[in-house]
Amino acid sequence: MAAVLRPDSTALESLLSARTVWRAGRSAAGEPLGEPTGFAALDALLPQGGWPCGALTELLIPADGVGELAVLMPTLARLTTAGTRVALVAPPYRPYAPSWQAAGVDLRWLDVVDGDARNALWAFEQCLRSAAFGAVLGWPLRADGPALRRLQVAADSGQCLGFAIRGRQHADNPSPAALRMEHVRGAWHVRKCRGAPAPAVPFLPEHVLPEQVLPEHVVPEHVAPGRIARGQGAAAPIVSRPPGATRPPFAPSPT
Repeated sequence: MAAVLRPDSTALESLLSARTVWRAGRSAAGEPLGEPTGFAALDALLPQGGWPCGALTELLIPADGVGELAVLMPTLARLTTAGTRVALVAPPYRPYAPSWQAAGVDLRWLDVVDGDARNALWAFEQCLRSAAFGAVLGWPLRADGPALRRLQVAADSGQCLGFAIRGRQHADNPSPAALRMEHVRGAWHVRKCRGAPAPAVPFLPEHVLPEQVLPEHVVPEHVAPGRIARGQGAAAPIVSRPPGATRPPFAPSPT
């Protein structure tokens, strides 16, 4: 009589709890595994209760300055205040120190790495892999599928929060990133997330610039009226002009 192999229920439950695998119709119990975003509504949307740790997150934007820094600033402020180093790899504009300080970022723990498109991608990967940083932000201009895969593996190796800020035109391309969020008319839509299906409800931070506020009669694509999760309890929700600052977090480079 052939032996019957039975699955190890303990091992399966541990996988479900760690959200390594996902079971349809069931939410894994346990403490949140992600890094808190600083926005209670966004944490509630993400399966891991925050930014996925040791993984790459893509922020897909239609243009610079739509709020990509605002959604990251609470996390960056918390990390640097705790003495954890953060790196900006080849930012498209020169960081303006007073605005970052006003957002709560401890500049002693903030590093800026310059480089052209090719070298910046290499530097981005090395910073992620080094385990010297709690978070690394990059603006990769020439990142194809294999390059993104290397960034994802590097973030996993270094147990680092990796954030790749890219153009929204890449939204339809496959990506190995653990989390992909797309900015559409003032709201962040989760296009892909590890551990569960992407939530249908987008996230709309409450603190946005006037030109970013949606009129009441305008609803983002694929969203039913009244189905927008608004941010609450965010720490230092900065978009372009934080309280007390006269210039944005990024200032154009001198010509």
